[in-house]
Amino acid sequence: MKIIIAPTKQMKFKDDFELPYTTPLFQQESALLRKELSTLDPDTLKKTMKISDRMLPKVYDLFHTKHPNRGCALLCYSGIAFQYMAPGIFTDEQLDYVNEHLRILSGLYGLVRPLDEIEEYRLEMQTKLPFSPGSLYTFWNKKIADALNDEVILNLASEEYAKCIRPYKPLIDVRFLDADGKEKGVYVKMARGEMVRYMAENKVERIEQIQKFDRQDFRFCPERSNETLYIFQKIK
Repeated sequence: MKIIIAPTKQMKFKDDFELPYTTPLFQQESALLRKELSTLDPDTLKKTMKISDRMLPKVYDLFHTKHPNRGCALLCYSGIAFQYMAPGIFTDEQLDYVNEHLRILSGLYGLVRPLDEIEEYRLEMQTKLPFSPGSLYTFWNKKIADALNDEVILNLASEEYAKCIRPYKPLIDVRFLDADGKEKGVYVKMARGEMVRYMAENKVERIEQIQKFDRQDFRFCPERSNETLYIFQKIK
């Protein structure tokens, strides 16, 4: 089983752990994207990334510095999902679990393993490229999906990222609903991170085992779920 999750825009590079870094699988493709993005003038980069004037200098520098910040992928992403996953306090066994099962999807790197050494970047999967092939979905094509060899893929990623796999491999989707039956972004992100932690703590190997997940007041809804969709809802 593999668990897929989306990256976060927020990244930090205070790596206080001595971990055995691995090399991203698609290093060559990543270097090609960086090279193409580095040729964009500031105005084109701003429009491509859909960023503010305030963010432009930082993002521009990310694609032009020869020595960007780098570190362990699992510890570099710092958005809500990763905050609630709390990888910095994983035990060795839990770290081994996520290294085997968890995969982070990335516009720049394609597929990232937890211990991959990555550089700081900003590139969302839905970005429309001002150079051929025009779309990151087209650029990556089947490569990301083909790198996931497991028959069971648990989808904890946003649809923006799941779309790069869905046409090629079956996914088991997970939805987190509030007490009124609606999806609220911040709670969904929290729950995704919590579920990865739950799976690592309980060494989950079979998809059915996540039905016992009960964190953030979520409970499994068997009457609304099926073999390819697991729904969890907050209790009132």
